[in-house]
Amino acid sequence: MPPHGCAGGVLANADPQGLAPSYTFDTSDWVAPGSVAIGFAGTRLDGTGQPGDRFERVERLRDLDPRTGRVTITTRIQHLNPGPWRIIAGPVQTDPAHPLPHKAIVTATQLALLAQGPGVRLLAWPVLVGLGAVVAVIVQALLVERAGLSVATVVGLSVLGCLLGYPSGKAWFLVVNRRPPREFLAAGACIQGFLLIALAVVSLGATLLDVSAGIVLDATAPGIFLGMAIGRPGCFLTGCCAGRPTLSRWGLWSSDRRLGIRRVPVQLYEAVAALAIGIAGLLLVLAVTPPFPGAIFVGTIAAYTFCRQSLFRLRSQSHTRAGRLVTQTLCGAVLAALLAAFMTT
Repeated sequence: MPPHGCAGGVLANADPQGLAPSYTFDTSDWVAPGSVAIGFAGTRLDGTGQPGDRFERVERLRDLDPRTGRVTITTRIQHLNPGPWRIIAGPVQTDPAHPLPHKAIVTATQLALLAQGPGVRLLAWPVLVGLGAVVAVIVQALLVERAGLSVATVVGLSVLGCLLGYPSGKAWFLVVNRRPPREFLAAGACIQGFLLIALAVVSLGATLLDVSAGIVLDATAPGIFLGMAIGRPGCFLTGCCAGRPTLSRWGLWSSDRRLGIRRVPVQLYEAVAALAIGIAGLLLVLAVTPPFPGAIFVGTIAAYTFCRQSLFRLRSQSHTRAGRLVTQTLCGAVLAALLAAFMTT
């Protein structure tokens, strides 16, 4: 796997340097389920034996089924000396029930952040999320103008909210995943942290400017979820928020940046849910008078949170069942109360 094009060439000596060798095999010819241990042993071709010129790593996989099919295991090693490398990868122990060959990989180091295995397209996330944000602001501007409010003021607040919300999303990611602050730049971002600050900025700014925060939030809600429907597939393509491995024919091959296997495409399910909520919110804004300003916003947020909690159990790293049930119960109560309010208005 050569470095990532021009970026890899420019950053050929940037620290830290790393590798992401991958070993791919197919379980279709296995006679029984089982586990494997894949060893990776690398040597820098122009090395002198100094530290950072060699590495050894073993990756273990359990409970693989003959129906699993194609599997790719990637090991990521950082803080290596830059240059060309030769890596031998293969099973640590030979098992007649799970025949696997040894393979030689010739590659070169690159900036560790860019060193990813197959199925991980790092640019997909910023491109799709950025496109989703643009769509969200455009939809918001059209609905704000329809409501007779100042488009420049509201859009300006939204842009400021996005700028402040992005680092908040990354900070939220570090807290939830218990990562050290030094990983801030390389860390992912959580939508909860982003929305919390972005919407707080819009609400507070609207209040200070003597604009109805509820009306602004109602006009903002459809764009949020339409934009999310565009951005969420970026997580699928980048290998974050990955779904559980599955043997179902409805599974799609994808990677969590370590293991490429057929998985539940939970990120795409969430994108579909966001699209449905965005369309429903748009129809409500265009055709219905809400019982109070902000009702549509509260309803769409509650509906999305309910769907998101329902999908958490399909992730590789799901949250606690008790927490999901409590959150879903609260969201269901909010939706029921809003439905009653809409029906009596």
